[in-house]
Amino acid sequence: MAILRSFFLTRRFFLAMVLLITGLVVAFFLPGWLVPLQLGLGLLGLLTALDAGLLYATGGGVFGRRVLGDKLANGSENEVAIYLENHFRFPVRTETIDEVPHQFQRRDVLFRALVPPGETRVIQYQLRPTRRGEYEFGALNVYAASPLGLVRRRFRFDENRVVPVYPSFLQMRQYELLAISNRLTEVGIKRIRRVGQSMEFEQIRPYVPGDDPRRINWAATARRATTPEAADALVVNHYQDERAQQVYCLIDKGRVMRMPFEGLSLLDYAINATLVVSNIALLKHDKAGLLTFSHQPGTLVPADRRSGQLRKLLEVLYRQKTKYLETDYERLYVTVRHQIRQRSLLILFTNFETLYGMQRQLPYLRRLAKDHLLLVVFFENTELDAYLQPPAATAQDVYNQTVAEKFAQEKRQIVRELSRYGIHALLTAPQNLTVNTINKYLEFKARGLI
Repeated sequence: MAILRSFFLTRRFFLAMVLLITGLVVAFFLPGWLVPLQLGLGLLGLLTALDAGLLYATGGGVFGRRVLGDKLANGSENEVAIYLENHFRFPVRTETIDEVPHQFQRRDVLFRALVPPGETRVIQYQLRPTRRGEYEFGALNVYAASPLGLVRRRFRFDENRVVPVYPSFLQMRQYELLAISNRLTEVGIKRIRRVGQSMEFEQIRPYVPGDDPRRINWAATARRATTPEAADALVVNHYQDERAQQVYCLIDKGRVMRMPFEGLSLLDYAINATLVVSNIALLKHDKAGLLTFSHQPGTLVPADRRSGQLRKLLEVLYRQKTKYLETDYERLYVTVRHQIRQRSLLILFTNFETLYGMQRQLPYLRRLAKDHLLLVVFFENTELDAYLQPPAATAQDVYNQTVAEKFAQEKRQIVRELSRYGIHALLTAPQNLTVNTINKYLEFKARGLI
């Protein structure tokens, strides 16, 4: 039964059969064709048996394996590699079908390759999940055919593998590498000019061209000028950014965060941005923390900068889901007041569609801003922006665009209203959320606000 389940006839075999059967029908009227066609039919049977013998003579003629990480990154392109090894003594043509999880709804995971004897072929493709959770991969099906091409033998590998989808750690690593190599400007992070003196003294070092002349330490220079060689050797004060500041990301899990954009919900965009910003904060020697909330208090991860803090944040973010009830900002304020005692930077990820909706929560936002540095991050409706671009052709289009412009204007008015009360606001498109949030964090660091 196992042999029968793995045995398949190819298109070439059925094409040959159609030609022979058609010839036999014609031979009913032309008897002279009957014997050659019968010989051809017998030859086809012998070649088919020979082809099957070649494919089944070796137990493990083809070996395949699917290579991917222990977890996938949500919202990012994850690399998947398929390795095919030919253990036959002849080249084989392979058709590989990977049974990807049903969440992807992919119908293009069939790959064809010619594998010479004793060699290996690598097939690569990408998967972009849009929801966190567990994804179950089916079998990796490899259909191998010999040069005769009449029979195919199926091999199955890597059946029933479950892979979790976590917040986008790939995006986090990308920004981490750029931050370490001081290349964040390549992804849109701005260079922020420092205002004031928000740095701590670290050491005295020799002056090099390009240093700020205002940081020359004349007293230390005079003390060092005891020899003619050191008479012209200037020294400057070297400062470092203030460290150990607390940075909390507050994530709204209410129904307003269920809105989708390019397959991801606003909650998932906020989760991915939280992971990246927390990692950047840890690289800047600040403490990163997390608080989720909806109609009731969620999970609190106290701000810390220990080595396992990022993994703890990743595990907590993996389990977050949106709720269907309206968010309770009063409970959020009570939770922050009792749990976060030290003045911190609070990055609040939420969404306001109307000015009235923001004004209902404004008293609690003002109380939060009184004790902490509050940054309210909410989202542009990019569908409205795309709708407003083409010119109106009919009276109905004029009406629809007027309504759309009203909603877009309310978003901008929310930013101005929050600024009136000294609350920092960031209105951003979902795809630019991470970059714009990092820019704000670095701006606050440069201005000495935290």
